[in-house]
Amino acid sequence: MSNAASMTVTTRTIELAGLGPESPLPAVQPLPGPPYVAGGGIPAEIVQGARWGGVKNIFPYMLQDAYTREAGATELTAVVLENQHLKATFLPQLGGRLWQLFDKDTGKELLHTGGRIQFANLALRNAWFAGGIEWNIGTRGHSPTTCSPLHTALVHTPDGQEVLRMWEFDRLREAVFQLDAWLPADSRVLFTAVRIRNPNATPVPMYWWSNAAIPQTPHTRVIAPATRAFATGYDGAMDVVAPSGFHGIDATWPARNPHAADFFFDLAPGRRRWELALDDAGDGLALVSSPRLRGRKLFVWGEGDGGRRWQEWLTPTPPGTEPRRYAEIQSGLAQTQFEHVPMPAGASWQWVEAYGNAGLDPAVAGGAWDAAVEHAGERVDSMVSAGAVDAALADAGRWADLAPSEFVVAGNGWGALERARRRAAKMEWIDETGTPFGQETLTAAQAPWLELLRANEGVVEKPFEPASAGEPRQPFGGAESFVRGLDWEDLLTAARNDSAEAAFHHAVMVHARADAANADDMATVAALYRKALGGTGGTGGTGGDGGGAGGTGTTLGKRSRVLAHRGLGLALMAAGDIDGGLLQLGRACHLEPGSRAVLLEAMALAVDNGRPALVFDLLEGAPAALLSLGQVKFLQARAHADTGDSAAAAAVLKEGIEVPDLREGANSIAELWRRVCPGEDVPEKYQFSMR
Repeated sequence: MSNAASMTVTTRTIELAGLGPESPLPAVQPLPGPPYVAGGGIPAEIVQGARWGGVKNIFPYMLQDAYTREAGATELTAVVLENQHLKATFLPQLGGRLWQLFDKDTGKELLHTGGRIQFANLALRNAWFAGGIEWNIGTRGHSPTTCSPLHTALVHTPDGQEVLRMWEFDRLREAVFQLDAWLPADSRVLFTAVRIRNPNATPVPMYWWSNAAIPQTPHTRVIAPATRAFATGYDGAMDVVAPSGFHGIDATWPARNPHAADFFFDLAPGRRRWELALDDAGDGLALVSSPRLRGRKLFVWGEGDGGRRWQEWLTPTPPGTEPRRYAEIQSGLAQTQFEHVPMPAGASWQWVEAYGNAGLDPAVAGGAWDAAVEHAGERVDSMVSAGAVDAALADAGRWADLAPSEFVVAGNGWGALERARRRAAKMEWIDETGTPFGQETLTAAQAPWLELLRANEGVVEKPFEPASAGEPRQPFGGAESFVRGLDWEDLLTAARNDSAEAAFHHAVMVHARADAANADDMATVAALYRKALGGTGGTGGTGGDGGGAGGTGTTLGKRSRVLAHRGLGLALMAAGDIDGGLLQLGRACHLEPGSRAVLLEAMALAVDNGRPALVFDLLEGAPAALLSLGQVKFLQARAHADTGDSAAAAAVLKEGIEVPDLREGANSIAELWRRVCPGEDVPEKYQFSMR
């Protein structure tokens, strides 16, 4: 057998659900707060870390929430790394996901994947899909880039090693991350090296977790070198448990867990950082890293009705086919996923992860915990020694800034815009030699912001030439994308940019950084939206419908006017004026009756805030395409129930609805069924409870 290694750019045809366009709504809505309360015995470090570093919202990212349950054969770019032991397949267009890792020595897939990629509402931007290994940066949750293309290129090192490189600019933390993957000729493990660089003049809260989906059978066991774990059972608490003694069960066997749960293994500081899964033959994925990647986690969906339903929802199989179960093993910077780690100003962090099959003796690995851990540790050392990981980390450091040899996939243009912004403001930026953000990646999304820099600073790169001396400054003409930062706000509020569109974008940016629980903050935000709409800036619920801004003579375009009414409505509701806020949301719907995003948000806020009758008013004039959406039908059913018409609500549910973006952990359909169909069993298709 040849001991050569190769790296090949190819394609994979996969049944892929349509992701749909990004939401037009600025993501100013607050994210849910940390759901868990630490129980007795949780270290102070974890408690304190869980209270620090979270983000208010995911602005300036936009939601990815317009996907459906319909899938079709789609050709995706794939990069395959292969040697005599392993074959690794990456999908750069979908967050750089390591989609498959095939162990040639045993003929087994080490990762869980399906024949179809189906999006569901589990990520920070909503859309997420199950399978493979994903890379999460920024803040707690599945990363904003998990369903987006990463900049991708091939690197040829002086040592003769071929490296796959993927990178992107994280807009939440304003940091750059890169992932290098390589497979040496005789290696039994795939190496990946992650580097994060913080170019900011201040520390930032940092978060990273690599999440690996593993096949789950009744014989699957997960092992990590720990005698205790911090467990959460989606019931609002975190407890200290023995991994093999959680509520009377040995939770290290995923199939024995009745409900969804997280187990964060408490690895001793001096232990090697590893975690692995094994099947009845002792084979499975081993995840090993250098010391910086401290945390290790096991996630299980549980064997209840909801856990099984979620797995079927995420990994659909043809009728009559046995459903495929999976669990996840994960590794992260902090001990748990509720913490952020302070990353100093100007810092660059790098670590290495190694993935392979440790090949355990199932008789020993399936026995007593201490003996299983000792045996697994020996097999991990045999698979990849600590010295080999150290050497890989040293290699990664030498290769990190090598220029790419061949570009494969382009990411987005926000990194290139960030470079222009920082140069204009004379701020620090990274050395882009190894991770270039090319001018060719700039699109219409970034163009208005580059023009704003050009008009105000005169320091940007071609093809956007500096303004000539004495050239008249043009007011900001608006944009369909959004940015954040006080320097951007300064540019928007400069006298030469005093336009309705500038006023609108300034209002959105202030809204995104304001405290939604502070009535004064929300009153300020409402006044800014009214300024953009041509109103008086008061705090009542009757904001103007005009398009002017402060007497400039400029007017808001229709899209911005819709979003300004929407933003004003959210601000008023957050300040306690529910009726005034819903009135503004209704105006937004009236202005754009065909907007799925505007309608669904307004309907949800109406029922959530005790105004169900408003739902039927909002639907008047809505096109048939919106009336047929599962989300609309469900909100209609809720409104019927809340207005006392249980029969109408029950009829909607019994006819059958499907909500493609049902939120993880939500059990709202089943709860409504029990309410309007008392005494009738909840249909299996509506059972999504994780408890």
